[in-house]
Amino acid sequence: MSTSHPSQNAAPPRSAPRRRRRAQRLSPVQIILAAVLSIGLLLVINFSGRIARRQQMAAERQRLQATIGVLETQHVELLKARDYAASDRSVEHWAHTEGKMVREGEVLVIPIPAGLTTVTPTAPPPVFVTTPEPPPEVPPWRLWWRLFFDSDPPF
Repeated sequence: MSTSHPSQNAAPPRSAPRRRRRAQRLSPVQIILAAVLSIGLLLVINFSGRIARRQQMAAERQRLQATIGVLETQHVELLKARDYAASDRSVEHWAHTEGKMVREGEVLVIPIPAGLTTVTPTAPPPVFVTTPEPPPEVPPWRLWWRLFFDSDPPF
């Protein structure tokens, strides 16, 4: 007696979708694991950014320290040059070398090149002086007209 009952044929299709639904759901352990992995990934990205910034700052600090060292050396050299320029010794040096001055008891000697031992007076070149012609007399009202209208008067 093999009679098929309609309720037996309908039962297997109903149980199959339930199994699929259960397979697609995530367990609480999987959710916690995904959350821990995502937080860990964010921490790794954050730490790598911090490391990169720290390296950049260290390189910048070294560059600035080198610049400071050079500037301090220049500062010391400039202070020495300023102190020397304000001293009596530098004034005496300038007076003897460029100022052509002598102390009491010294004689100034200026060497003359061999070709210039005989000095012959030469006549100065003639100077031509030209006197400019005076500008023609223009009435003041014409000057004002030109200033205001940028042209000559019509009459």
